[in-house]
Amino acid sequence: MPQGLGKVLLVANPAAQNGRGATAASRAAAWLRERLGDDALTLAPTSGPRHASALVERAKGYDTVIALGGDGVIHEAANGLMARPADRRPVLGVLPVGSGNDYARTLGMASNLEKACAQLLAAVPQAVDVGCVNGSWFVETLSFGLDAAIALDTIERRARTGRTGTALYMEAGFDQLLHHLDSYSYELSLDGAPPVAGRSIIFAVQLGPYYGGGFKVCPDARLDSGRFDLCIAHPPVSKAKAAYIFLRAKGGGHTGFKPIEMLSAARLHVEFSQQPPAQMDGERIEGRTFDVAVHPGALRVLVPSQGR
Repeated sequence: MPQGLGKVLLVANPAAQNGRGATAASRAAAWLRERLGDDALTLAPTSGPRHASALVERAKGYDTVIALGGDGVIHEAANGLMARPADRRPVLGVLPVGSGNDYARTLGMASNLEKACAQLLAAVPQAVDVGCVNGSWFVETLSFGLDAAIALDTIERRARTGRTGTALYMEAGFDQLLHHLDSYSYELSLDGAPPVAGRSIIFAVQLGPYYGGGFKVCPDARLDSGRFDLCIAHPPVSKAKAAYIFLRAKGGGHTGFKPIEMLSAARLHVEFSQQPPAQMDGERIEGRTFDVAVHPGALRVLVPSQGR
């Protein structure tokens, strides 16, 4: 049964959805205060990169932290929570007001703001897994290569044009497929096994099934499995075949194609021969060597009854 949110810190990115986040934050705060009481909620707008992490890490006396915005502010809020001792981490809630909203999609959160607020009031905290790569935390996705390049290109296009949504990701995706269908040599060790050499075009490490604004890259991934799902696309593959597989990935229909390898692991060590494009939860990371581990049940997250 729902146990109540207690004292709430609403961390909101006012720049989300090209500035619409500020209005959404005011609406959500008013809606929640009407039901929880004026003194039960503190609205904390962010002012720039990593501000959400700092706000959450040093916040005292709160039972619930709600992150309002896109996957970026959720990523930062989770990093702030994971910087705290396990017994002092508030519950995390999510209000999706972003462009991709992949973590919210995995949780089963509604896109309508008032419906999402109502879901949080009725939700029960559930323990979910968190990933760690080279000392930084992620909650949904980590990827290297073409898929990371598409995600980073989408962010740049969004900032430049003000456009949002899956169509923008598709535009970036086809541009990368046609002009930057690059592959990267790697050595990969799963769960401490001897390393295996390979070459990848995409290399996704997932806690949840989604990335890129709803692309179901690892359809069977679950937030409470204690393991990552991996999707690796190996060369050679023609541009036409790559584009077809890319389109099929929107609904998770890519997994049976010959270039695609699906794996599972709780820990992995991967070394690339050259630095690939890389991202976690839509945030750029850099390097050639990555140590990745899942931390089972490390966060308590408000999950609607129909969520994963």
